[in-house]
Amino acid sequence: MGAAAIHAFGLVAAACLLGGMVFFAAILAPLVFTKLDGATAARFIRATFPRYYLYVAVAAALGGAGLVWTDRLSGTVLLVVAAVTVWLRQGLMPMLNRWRDAGLAGDAASNARFDRMHGVSVGVNLVQMVAVLAVVARVGLG
Repeated sequence: MGAAAIHAFGLVAAACLLGGMVFFAAILAPLVFTKLDGATAARFIRATFPRYYLYVAVAAALGGAGLVWTDRLSGTVLLVVAAVTVWLRQGLMPMLNRWRDAGLAGDAASNARFDRMHGVSVGVNLVQMVAVLAVVARVGLG
């Protein structure tokens, strides 16, 4: 496969990544919380996040692997997004789930930890989306 094809593969993967991230944040999550009762919405989102993070990690890794050969900066950004997403999925998400469960059972300290770290996870996801958007713009317009 030639450099142009590898570059195009990386761009398509990055564009798919961005589309998936935007769809989840702008369409799926708000729809779930407005159309389902609280308990059902919480169970659905909890079941969705491992798959969402897996999608983000794989798409970012594929995009990064494709772009790192033709645009080192863009490829590296996507590989960092993939690595951070693995940490979110394997490290932070299980802790968030434990804190949420303990908070719902009445542990105020766990509830406060959940709220704080959930905010961190939302912020990280937003930064990742902006980084992926920058990569798509840089590679697509460059």
